Amino acid sequence: MTAHKTAACPQCRQPSSLEKSNRFRPFCSERCKLLDLGEWFAEKHSIPVSESDSEIEDAVPRTQDSDRLQ
Repeated sequence: MTAHKTAACPQCRQPSSLEKSNRFRPFCSERCKLLDLGEWFAEKHSIPVSESDSEIEDAVPRTQDSDRLQ
């Protein structure tokens, strides 16, 4: 018999099942999952960018917004 895997929910810190049966994993519930998504949309979370990432981005030619829409 395998042990039931749990971890702290990233949103509320309550125990959350990491089993495949928890469709919201690593969150404990849909509510916590949506709260976290809302924080990303509100830009409360971000992924740090290093200078080397900025140099790569500058090297890639950008297309005009109107070109992308066609």
